[in-house]
Amino acid sequence: MDEPTTPAPVIEPGYTFGTVTDKISSIVLTRPTSNGWLLGFGVAFLVSMGLLYAVGYLFLRGVGIWGVNIPVGWGFAIVNFVWWIGIGHAGTLISAILLLLRQSWRNSINRFAEAMTLFAVACAGMFPILHLGRPWLAYWLFPYPNTMRVWPQFRSPLVWDVFAVSTYGTISLLFWYVGLIPDLATLRDRSENRGAQIIYGMLAMGWRGSARHWARYETAYLLLAGLATPLVLSVHTVVSFDFAISILPGWHTTIFPPYFVAGAIYSGFAMVLMLAIPIRKFYGLEDFITDRHLNNSAKVMLATGLIVAYGYGMEAFMGWYSGNRYDSFLLWNRLHGPYAFFYYLLLISNLAIPQVLWIRKLRTSPFWLFLISGVILVGMWLERFIIVVVSLHRDFLTSSWGMYYPTRWDWMTYVGTIGFFLACMFLFLRLLPMISIFEMRTLLPEAEVKAE
Repeated sequence: MDEPTTPAPVIEPGYTFGTVTDKISSIVLTRPTSNGWLLGFGVAFLVSMGLLYAVGYLFLRGVGIWGVNIPVGWGFAIVNFVWWIGIGHAGTLISAILLLLRQSWRNSINRFAEAMTLFAVACAGMFPILHLGRPWLAYWLFPYPNTMRVWPQFRSPLVWDVFAVSTYGTISLLFWYVGLIPDLATLRDRSENRGAQIIYGMLAMGWRGSARHWARYETAYLLLAGLATPLVLSVHTVVSFDFAISILPGWHTTIFPPYFVAGAIYSGFAMVLMLAIPIRKFYGLEDFITDRHLNNSAKVMLATGLIVAYGYGMEAFMGWYSGNRYDSFLLWNRLHGPYAFFYYLLLISNLAIPQVLWIRKLRTSPFWLFLISGVILVGMWLERFIIVVVSLHRDFLTSSWGMYYPTRWDWMTYVGTIGFFLACMFLFLRLLPMISIFEMRTLLPEAEVKAE
């Protein structure tokens, strides 16, 4: 790869403390709501209403409205659960791990990446609850005092999911909110609307920017980063155990934990880029989200994509080398069975097309990077579909083979969560600073700071 001799700047020169604060805070405080925002939010809100309708009908009729059957007892619900959880991993990686590694380029994209994590975890958390059949009894999955002394089955990985995802969501929410506190105080002090001053003031929790406040803030932020870092590895590892501890061919494999973690970061960075590229274009933030951010994010995608490719290769190799006829048949079924088209589409989307990221011009081209990220998201969804459905629909007994066909309710629920995710992102962009104000000011050159 032909790299430049000097690294691109994290933030374009010419900015001062005041101009950085003005540019980011004005998006929330003074910039009028555009027709484009209203249109985008309206479409996303209508799609999310489709989710509400599908869930309401599900509660009325039961999970029989979905395409799940015997032998495919896991369908879209688990596919989409794993897909959404994976998307949420990039936010924690950017926020926590890159913070501990002191990578300053994270400061322009960490805020909306953290918000993306929260909304993705919210979407993911819906599916296991809806998949229960009696979702109003979801609290049975938690250990709580009850007269029957019935406790969750802690040997079940589905119970591990409950604790892993709830812990991940809690830490991500705390990390996101603590990082927002200084910026909320900035919005409180700059707002001319009395109602906004009260709301932002309550959320800022009395922040005054004193040395004591900053010392406690830095300590709390670092501790939360340290807590969030192992969650990047543990959460999707636990999700992979849903499959890996079974005896089903295609699931019973030890490579799943690192393979799932790499795939989660892969799809998560693809979603970050699909959000960052339109945001920097429509809000004029090219000086803050520079080509360096696109380049570094694409490099992370390329690296994790190669790990995913290694996982695919090892799955195929072990299917052949193990001598197990069931594993060998699974490999044959993926390549020649009724879902072979989707498997080849998966290989093209996740392995072939992303290799163009070796070319620097494409890594820094917003247009091509946006398209490649979209292809990767489709490919990672297909990967989860292949793992869940293709492994189940033809198991050990030919007499119990079957096909899985998602119904319109499956698709409505899935597309509805995408609408819910986008609606939350639109509200976030309108009501809170999408880029960390105080962290961006730390990137200003020393001469500019002195001049201010």
